[in-house]
Amino acid sequence: MIGGAVGSASSGSLIAEYSTTLAGSMLRQKAWLAESTAQIETQLAAKVKSEFLANMSHELRTPLNTVIGFAKLLSEHQRRHLKDAEIVEYADLIRGAATHLLTVINDILDISTIHSGTYSLDAREVHLPEVLQVALAPFKSAALELGVELREDIAADLPAVKGDATKLRKVFGNLIGNALKFTPPGGSVTVEARAQENGAVVRVRDTGLGMSKEDIAVALTPFAQVDASRSRWREGTGLGLPIAKALVQLHGGRLEIRSAKSMGTEVVVKLPSGAAPADMQGRAGTLGLGHNATL
Repeated sequence: MIGGAVGSASSGSLIAEYSTTLAGSMLRQKAWLAESTAQIETQLAAKVKSEFLANMSHELRTPLNTVIGFAKLLSEHQRRHLKDAEIVEYADLIRGAATHLLTVINDILDISTIHSGTYSLDAREVHLPEVLQVALAPFKSAALELGVELREDIAADLPAVKGDATKLRKVFGNLIGNALKFTPPGGSVTVEARAQENGAVVRVRDTGLGMSKEDIAVALTPFAQVDASRSRWREGTGLGLPIAKALVQLHGGRLEIRSAKSMGTEVVVKLPSGAAPADMQGRAGTLGLGHNATL
């Protein structure tokens, strides 16, 4: 009896010791995993920051050099005796570069304001077909120059949505501009809008390069660019899609991306009809984190 009790006590002691050792090992493993994850996240953040700084250097320096260079030529007008046509051409180039620079700065300010949770919408009833037509207008001549067919298929019976027309124009302008940017000559970009239950759905579809699932995650990350080394010939800050997604969420909608390599891309925007825009404070933190992407 006594021997059995001693054996039981010894067994219980061993089990307790084993449990303590196992618990300690599990805690150390969890701590190691947490540390490794933190290191990976730090490295990724550093990489994104490095790419952002390199990208911003290009995006800011290029238009500034254009402005400075052609402004210098105009300042030498009396000595060089420039023709009127040359003066107009140089002025147009300066205006174009300055406009691009302003767009870059506005995008940076927008993303900063969205992250801070202080972005506001001028909410009112919005006629979606009109918003889409205004968003399309600046790209029609650009599409011709690029050799890309820009198609539109906008239903006349779209329901009114509650939101900010200026911000929605920015959303669709970003999406159309991106589609044109990554579609080679001979391809097409289609903007389609249809009514759906409790709202409207807008699709911007292209026959361009397409993206993998990993590429989509990168494209939805602020300041990141898909294959930055290859896309250097394409202007852009890597903010177009993240800003578009955040603004759609502020309107109580969803932005989804469907794409595959060499198969083109379709961006789907779903907006509720007559819904009050979402509170900024509740949605700011989702920017660039939850990727509503479908392959």
